[in-house]
Amino acid sequence: MAYFTDTHEGDSNGQRLARLRMRRRWTQQRLATETGYSLAAIKAFEQGRRALDRPATILPLCRALDCHPTEITGGPVIPPQADLDGQAAVAAVAPVRRALLRHGRPTRPSDEEVVGVDVDELRVRATAANSDRHAARLAQAGETLPALLRDLQVAAEVTEGPERRDVYSLLATAYECAMQYLYKLGHVSDATLATERVLWSAEATGDPLRVLAARWYDAGEFLNIGEHDEAGAIIDEALTDLTRRRAPSSEAVSLRGAFELKAALNHARASEKDAAEQHWQRAVKAADLLGEDRDDWHLQFGPTNVAIWGVSLPVELGQGRVAVDRAKDVKLPDSYSRERRSHHYIDVGRAHFYNGQRDLALDAFLRAERLAPQATRMHGGVRETVGTMIRTQKRGQLAELGIRLGVV
Repeated sequence: MAYFTDTHEGDSNGQRLARLRMRRRWTQQRLATETGYSLAAIKAFEQGRRALDRPATILPLCRALDCHPTEITGGPVIPPQADLDGQAAVAAVAPVRRALLRHGRPTRPSDEEVVGVDVDELRVRATAANSDRHAARLAQAGETLPALLRDLQVAAEVTEGPERRDVYSLLATAYECAMQYLYKLGHVSDATLATERVLWSAEATGDPLRVLAARWYDAGEFLNIGEHDEAGAIIDEALTDLTRRRAPSSEAVSLRGAFELKAALNHARASEKDAAEQHWQRAVKAADLLGEDRDDWHLQFGPTNVAIWGVSLPVELGQGRVAVDRAKDVKLPDSYSRERRSHHYIDVGRAHFYNGQRDLALDAFLRAERLAPQATRMHGGVRETVGTMIRTQKRGQLAELGIRLGVV
């Protein structure tokens, strides 16, 4: 189950764009006219002289060509043979997919499985899976998720009452882990399926805040394909609910802040800079009110995450200088998840690239890779940016990174 991608190993996004354009029998001038880009920009994209690494840049091309973003960005990612952990992570995709497809179907458990249901033990395993998610340990996640999902599906079928609601909350967490695992490997349609499972499981808990937390991911699905109005409607509904609450709990404040960040991202990808900044500032206020980093529903909201997003948002807008300036004030504690820290350094690297500071960009990407090797190597923005750098400066550590990414 995957979107069609006309992918050749080592292709750039620009090469895939050129094939999509030619498949429609459009000239470069026609694509420029349909998207509002200049002819020079279209040529630079296709020739790999200008990176196609930002959704705000890619989505207008997708709308004009009537294609899914993955048809330009490529995927799923195939790690080089030398990357044993990457190969192990990819090998588990099929079992995870099968577990997702079994959601809602009769589990037909054996007597041994029924007797062996232990919610406390399942909670420990779900917590471990979430730790793998935050640590970007993709191979470990792929190894443990199929059995965990199966056991939680059985437990959801055979338990009753409050215990069953607890199981559905754990199942939502496990589906979230599967969703992130699949996204990072480029299996976008499977990740979308996992997001639907998160929503259904959250609704089964009967917890309004847990349901809203699941809708945070649902909004992201629409955001990723450029459906800004749909994403905005989900976000606005959640913010209205959370803002109306009297004496909101810390969990509700944390969730409201997370939705403000999602709103900021939605506006940034729609190239609405002022609206994005307004929502980010509201998230800053929510984080100040909390006064601590929290991980309610695994959304990691708090002052640290808001600071990280303060760098991510200008990167989405192509504002490299703003992002680099804000990055100077970001303090990442060692206790913060390796996945989030690595993603921050990816954003810093992209910001330096926009500023023409390629050595600093490379340093940031290498730092991200040390924290989360597989997640960094499979990150679409890293692969496209490094590929663009290599086409003009193929030497030393840059070339070595390109080999590990599989873009040379």
